[in-house]
Amino acid sequence: MESNNGAYQGTKRKQESKSSNFLVQGSILAATSLIARIIGVVYRIPLTNLIGDEGMGYYGYAFNIYNIALILSSYSLPLAVSKLVAARDAKKQYRNSYMVFMCSLGFAIAAGTLFSLIIYFGADFLAGTFFNLPAVAIPLRVLAPTILVFAIMGVLRGFFQGKKTMLPTSFSQIVEQIVNAVISVAAAAYLMHSHSASQKIAAYGAAGGTLGTLIGAIVSLLFLAFIFALYKPIVDKQLKRDIGASKETVKEIFGALGITVLPVILSQTVYQISSLLDGSVFSYVLDGKGFNDIQRSELWGIYSNKYNMLINVPISIATAMAAAIVPSIVTSREEGANLVVKEKVHDTLKFNMLIAIPSAFGLAALASPILRLLLKDANLLPARMLTIGSIAVVFYAFSTLTNAVLQGINNMRLPVIHSVIALGIHIIVLYLLLQFTGLGAYALVISNIVFALVVSILNWISVARLLSYKQEIKKTFIIPTVCSIFMAGVAYLVYWVSYSAVKSNAISTLLAIIFAVIVYGVLLLVFKAVTESELVKMPMGRTLARIAVKLHLL
Repeated sequence: MESNNGAYQGTKRKQESKSSNFLVQGSILAATSLIARIIGVVYRIPLTNLIGDEGMGYYGYAFNIYNIALILSSYSLPLAVSKLVAARDAKKQYRNSYMVFMCSLGFAIAAGTLFSLIIYFGADFLAGTFFNLPAVAIPLRVLAPTILVFAIMGVLRGFFQGKKTMLPTSFSQIVEQIVNAVISVAAAAYLMHSHSASQKIAAYGAAGGTLGTLIGAIVSLLFLAFIFALYKPIVDKQLKRDIGASKETVKEIFGALGITVLPVILSQTVYQISSLLDGSVFSYVLDGKGFNDIQRSELWGIYSNKYNMLINVPISIATAMAAAIVPSIVTSREEGANLVVKEKVHDTLKFNMLIAIPSAFGLAALASPILRLLLKDANLLPARMLTIGSIAVVFYAFSTLTNAVLQGINNMRLPVIHSVIALGIHIIVLYLLLQFTGLGAYALVISNIVFALVVSILNWISVARLLSYKQEIKKTFIIPTVCSIFMAGVAYLVYWVSYSAVKSNAISTLLAIIFAVIVYGVLLLVFKAVTESELVKMPMGRTLARIAVKLHLL
């Protein structure tokens, strides 16, 4: 009897380990993604000071076109490669797994080269056609080679993610952002000095920023190539342990790659087309209302490089968890462990809502102090945009994760359909608000929220139907929201009390954030939103559980 019980406990622990390891791996990627995002925010301070909101507007417009090309060529590769590699590794088909990697690499080089050339030689046409701003062609042309670099880098990242390790991706992101930050500022200063007599000086400054993106990507690719060289002996050992299953042909691999890549490309293209159409509609409608090039570019610069950049910091956590959950779900489905799949969906959604909801309320409560701390911006417009639009963090986090779940269970077309529906509603809302109200840049924020909300609702319905899955509501959404409201009030109060005493925005903001994190964590445990077993699954969960028990919070 004792032997059977021991075997049962061992099996249970093994299943818990399998269902929670992806949370740890995803959290590693999320933490480094967060650090990379923060680096990205911090270096924008000197970059914005150098090139101004006009230059940042050109920078943002250039990235809109670049992101579309990136998605069409290679953005889907990390997800596709990780999914296909994980599925074959689960069956110990290591030769087929490696063939996926090699075929994907060939595809990346071909597609990346093609789109790099299209963007480089078509920069003038694209800038004039989409935005009626010819100066955008200058930073866009510098960005063009980055597409090829990112395509190859995406295959390497996807390969490692399919092998269930997020460390290479994580550290390469840090390397990429550090180099990007240094080169962007230095190149922007140099190019603005070199073209100080030009009327397009701000566009040359933006080109310096995009040069940093290119050099950062190249250094990150070299780092990943070095890690792959170190990892290659392990790959060789796996190839020798191949179970001898029938070898897939190149045609079959490309077929599987196409089936996986195409829906992701379409889904992500809709997301990026949303931003591209936003910029186009915004520019043309405001042009008709008498706004000149500089005014329109400045407003877009505030939206894309202040509001969007800051809300994307907490969203990066969901993006990282999505990258981790896809190969994990694929493996569980290959093993026939459908209950484990549901558990992973529950754990991931709850873990991310516990972070996304307080992040949204925290950004709303401390919008102006955060902007002053990170971007040295005390203006009212970006602060109000951040306060109004912070709720988008929750909807984008939820839609990103549920997209990943649907892709992981091989329902690739649904995220595309849902995104297209959301895009149509989003563009109509944006046009009506711009044309018939005086909301201006606030219309961008509101329509952005609408897009993410519609995708979230449609994804939620599909996940529930396809997995016979019912998301727990009270502890995932209601209690975290109540705790976040109280936390936001505490953060706001602590900020103004401390600011009145020390007159330092930096000290007051950091104190408010520290108090907010502590208060929110305690409230979650007091209201029993997190059980001990759930806490143990999280990164450093056992340590946190022991502390909570000692404090009588569990």
